[in-house]
Amino acid sequence: MTAEPREGLRDTDPYVSPQLEVAARLNTNECPHPLPRAFFEELAEAIRDLPLNRYPDGSMRRLREELATIHGWSPEGIWAANGSNEIMSQLLQAYGGPGRRGMLFEPTYLLHSRLCKLTHTAIEERRLPPDFAMTMSEVDAARSVAPEVVFVCSPNNPTGNPQPVAVVEAMAEALPSSMVIVDEAYGEFAPEASALPLLTSHDNVAVVRTFSKAFAMAGARIGYVVTSPSVVGELGRVRLPYHLSALAQTAAIVAIHHREEASQLREAVRRERDRMAAELAVMPGVTVYPSAANFVLFVPPGNAAEVWRGLLDRGVLIRDMTAVVPGGLRVTAGSEHETDLFLRALKETLG
Repeated sequence: MTAEPREGLRDTDPYVSPQLEVAARLNTNECPHPLPRAFFEELAEAIRDLPLNRYPDGSMRRLREELATIHGWSPEGIWAANGSNEIMSQLLQAYGGPGRRGMLFEPTYLLHSRLCKLTHTAIEERRLPPDFAMTMSEVDAARSVAPEVVFVCSPNNPTGNPQPVAVVEAMAEALPSSMVIVDEAYGEFAPEASALPLLTSHDNVAVVRTFSKAFAMAGARIGYVVTSPSVVGELGRVRLPYHLSALAQTAAIVAIHHREEASQLREAVRRERDRMAAELAVMPGVTVYPSAANFVLFVPPGNAAEVWRGLLDRGVLIRDMTAVVPGGLRVTAGSEHETDLFLRALKETLG
């Protein structure tokens, strides 16, 4: 006899992002550069005397205080977890669930719909305009549906464009009883478009950030949310005990101490992103979408799946997004060397 999983679980495939040994792995929007040696030296010293025989600080007080300092916000309005995906899962546990609806504006981050399904939150979908920028039409659509949760991704993944802050604010005002989750995983690349200023006047907005992209710490799995203290209070009800390890908390605190170096890494990433976009724009038949993130979405001529395979055959792994954006491929902004490899391989593939 074999135990049967709950009904509908097998309708959701496991989330898999290829981690292949190739010359240029540009498919998961990781930072191509590690933080400097001084970060690792400070981290090694910080974890040397950690009492790992004891549970970590379940309230994450020091980490929340450090994050509060850089955002000019109260520690009571900040919460951390194992990556931004866990933060959004906790938000759905608190504000979504059976009998409740989450609204998505496609194309957007694949995990939003996945997390809704896993938390039994019904999904309402609307398509974004051709330029992928939200307008008051999306606000009107949300008002007519009145979902309990709304997802806004800015800069949007996989399209790269930031969403207008005025539209996000209008969304929060149109749905005062709904939770507006603003996924800013790439927010540090477009600070002028952040929804953080809305928090002072909108208790129903939650801005989600991650250390994976802008802090070059994808392997540490640390995310956080900046929101109202009342929302953080609800997250405390659904989180698992001692969910963020002492090692992860310490790594995040040390990374905050090195945020200036992280900012310099972001500038290097921006340069390669812009170089890729400029090179792609002059290739015959290639459509390039403007990006304020650390990646570029483009549509090559011909069969996109064959182009993706041609790149992989040449040692360059990018993300096939054709199921989300017809003909779309997404490439992470890598190092200068990785950008060279990608552009050369693409030119060869396109012939």
